[in-house]
Amino acid sequence: MVKGATYCFCKYKAMVFKQAMVSLFFAVLLLCSCENDLRDVERIANIDAEEPIDVSYGVTVIYSDSALVKAKLISSKMIKHNIDSPFYEFPKDVLLIFYDKDKKEERRVTSDYGLYFEKKDLVELRHHVVVTMADGTIFRSEELFWDNTKRIFYNTLPLTVTRPNGDAIEGNFFEADESFKNRKIDGARGVYKTKEGEGP
Repeated sequence: MVKGATYCFCKYKAMVFKQAMVSLFFAVLLLCSCENDLRDVERIANIDAEEPIDVSYGVTVIYSDSALVKAKLISSKMIKHNIDSPFYEFPKDVLLIFYDKDKKEERRVTSDYGLYFEKKDLVELRHHVVVTMADGTIFRSEELFWDNTKRIFYNTLPLTVTRPNGDAIEGNFFEADESFKNRKIDGARGVYKTKEGEGP
């Protein structure tokens, strides 16, 4: 707790110093450079407004519904951005674990990068997205969205779904319900693993 308080205090001092420097910068602009375009001044002011307002490390976020834990998000770093539509950024790694009503793990999702848009209640995962189902089925793509309002998964990039027996289905993009079992894959084409002695 003390460590967190120290962080906030240091951050506050840094913010005060930063605001003082920004104010000084604008004063110099007004006194020495009346020819500057007002749009440039607004652009510089907006840079400060769009910077992250909070950085956390070793984050675990619990998602629950009616007192039942539905999912858990784990990441080594989280950045909260302070803009009109606040969002959370996970720049290093994301692990999402989904649970069924009996608190058993249904699937886990990993990616190198993630975003959570608070107002839209939307999770966006990018780069080496892998979904591992409890039965061993594996989904791979470079993108995955979870719309918590509509309770659906979807993406807009090519994907591969590999079954435990080695058979695979490739597609252009897909949509699935929250169980991730009922999938609609656009342009689905199969890649089937044949057993020894089978085939022409």
